[in-house]
Parts: sequence; C-alpha cells; structure tokens
Amino acid sequence: MNARWERIVRTAIVCGLCALVLLFFHDNFVAHLRNPVRGPGVLWAALGTLLLCFRTVLWFRYRAAPPATFSDAPPMTVIIPAYNEGSMVMHAIESAAAADYPRDRLEIIAVDDGSTDDTWEHIARAAARLPGLVTTIRFFGNRGKRAALDAGFRRATGDVVVTVDSDSVIERGALLALAGVFSNPRVGAVAGKVSVYNRSGLLPRMLHVHFTLSFDLLRAVQSVYGTVYCCPGALAAYRRAAVREVLDEWKAQKFLGVPCTYGEDRALTNYILERGWDTLYQRSAVVHTIVPTTYWKLARMYLRWDRSYVREELRFLRIVWKRRPAARIAALFETVLVNLRYPIGYVSSGLWLGLAWNDPTALTRMIALGGLGTAFLLLFYLHSERSTDLFYGVLYAYFSAFALFWILPYAAFTARSRSWLTR
Repeated sequence: MNARWERIVRTAIVCGLCALVLLFFHDNFVAHLRNPVRGPGVLWAALGTLLLCFRTVLWFRYRAAPPATFSDAPPMTVIIPAYNEGSMVMHAIESAAAADYPRDRLEIIAVDDGSTDDTWEHIARAAARLPGLVTTIRFFGNRGKRAALDAGFRRATGDVVVTVDSDSVIERGALLALAGVFSNPRVGAVAGKVSVYNRSGLLPRMLHVHFTLSFDLLRAVQSVYGTVYCCPGALAAYRRAAVREVLDEWKAQKFLGVPCTYGEDRALTNYILERGWDTLYQRSAVVHTIVPTTYWKLARMYLRWDRSYVREELRFLRIVWKRRPAARIAALFETVLVNLRYPIGYVSSGLWLGLAWNDPTALTRMIALGGLGTAFLLLFYLHSERSTDLFYGVLYAYFSAFALFWILPYAAFTARSRSWLTR
C-alpha cells in the first residue's frame, strides 16, 4: 500500500467515526433510551459505537513485527494434520516446503488422521519428493484433529511450532514473518492472517471480506494488548516451550464432563494465555484457506466455531484476571461489551420487527442504520485491500443478520454436543 492511499483511508476512518458519533448522539439520546420499544436497539447501537471507538484507537497503534532473517531464524517445525483432504494436502505441504526459510532449520510433519480416501498416498508422495524435510505420521482410524496435532507437537523439535490446516496454503514469507514475532520473549503464540483460497462465487467472496476484517481489525486490536483470543488452526505459531507446558491438559480437555473434540485452536490459545504468555497477530504472515461454498456447509462451520466460542469465553472470564493490568482492563472491556450486545441485539431485533409490522418504514430505517455501520467498517477493509470486493462485505452484513442469526443461540444451547461435523 502506498503512503498516500494509507493517509487517505486513515483520514476517512477518523472522519467516519466522528460522523457516526455525531449522528448517533445529535438527538435526544436519553429519551430514546427510555423508550420501551426503541430503547434496547438504542442501547445496542450505543455499545457498538463505544466498541468501535475503542477498537479504532487501538487499531491505529498496531504494528506488525519485523520478520526473522535467514541468519537469526530459529529452528521451526510445521505440523499439517489431515483427514480426507485428498490432493489438497499435497498443496499444503508444498507451500510450507517452498516458503522462505533455512532448510537446515525447518521440518514438516504431516499427520494423516485415519483418512478413508487417498490422503495418505498424497502425504507419502510428498515425503518421497522432499526427503529429509517431511516426516509422516499415520493413524489407522480417525482420532480427531486434536489428537493429530498432539502427535505432531510431541514429535516436533523446532523452537517454534507452526500449525497449518491441510486445506490451506501459506505465502512464501509467512514462516519468517511468524518467526520474527518470537524475538519478544513474552510471546507464546502468534496468529497468522487467514485469506480465502477459493475466491470464486458469491459466498467465498463475501467470506473473504469478513475474514479480512476479522484479522486486520479485530485481531490487530487484540494484539495491541497482547491478548489475541484465538490463534487460528489455518495458520498459527507457538513457542514449543509454551505448548509443552499445557499439552497434557489441552489434550484431555473436557466441557461439562464431555471430551472436547472441536475448537482446539481457541482452547490452546486460552491455555497459553492462562500461563501468562502473550498472544499476538502478525499481519504479514498470510495463509489462503478453502471456505464453504454452500449455505449449510457454512452454517455447520459457524456452529462448530460458535460452540467453541461459548465454551472458551466462559473459560476466558476466569483467565482474564491473570493477565497484566493493562491487558486485563482492555480484554474485560472488549469482552463484556461484545457479549452484552448479543442478548440486547436479539431482543431489539424482535422489538423492531414487531414495530415494523405496524410501521414498515421502521424496518427500512433499521436496515439503513445497519448499512451505515457496515460502510464504516469497510474502510478498514480498504486499508488492507484496495478492491471493489468491499461491496461483498455489505452483502455479507445483511446475509449474516438475516440468515445466520440463529447459529449462536443454537450453539449456546448445544455447546455440550459433539455432533454435526465436529471432529
């Protein structure tokens, strides 16, 4: 990104935030808040505006760490767990092998989690093609992704251990970018930036914009206070010493008496935070991952993520008190505001729909206000990518509101479940 464009976008973000605050508070805010029908919606918007102000201020402070160099890059292990991934696992392994990193300090461990298709053949072929670089592990029966990662962690010899999903490919500079963050001795884990690999079709293009905002805005903000809540399975790096501290607990994790079979990335991040390590985000470490192309596959993915979210948010509310004071305050502020807005949002939506039954223009106003908030958020997308794809972000906002609203409450009521495409 050139400096002039960056100045333009940053100025637009500041002006846009000021305009949103003025627009929201120009009228009699207290009177609207006391209105039994509009009040919850006004409170939801007020909390959202406060959250936007908080995140924008911290976002301006985010800086990516410089990458490691060939001379100072630490020994690194890349773990790629795979289950019924077919030929895609070969692309994942090859992308790690082709990354810029000293060969004498890199090892790749590919784990076949009991696949029933030709995944093992592709892993074996990659190992034969890259002798001395790729180590293979094969399970004769599906044990789950957590077990596959556990086997890789226990076999790893690198000081830094990177996990890459088998449906993902990393960019050439990703490994050095991740390694550079560990020059800070407080860092226990690092989140990479997840982008969409199969960027064709309406749903993947909408998800690409959503992912960009999830990482270049949300995780960038969390990184400023050293508490990225989830280092994603698609691309994350861990200090091996930090993982070894928590490996047995993480592997045996249970929730309400039931073994945890999904959300292994968020769970591992929480365990590392609990030990006092910082978790950061590295914008320059990029992975491209395959995303769902149909509604029901997307819903199942979000259901898995949201069940993990419910479980790990409850754990984080205990962990946060162990964080350093500044990180504790920032994390509590963001976590409380985010989670307060969920029930308020569902109540206000119901009230607005009831109001719209008698006054259809109310629904139009609600949609228009949502569009203004989305337009502001998309300025952050323009900072990351100068692309007209931002219009897919507008579509995603309405798609999410009308087609995905049911997933979080359903996930909360079924958080103990191990079903529906969880591993």
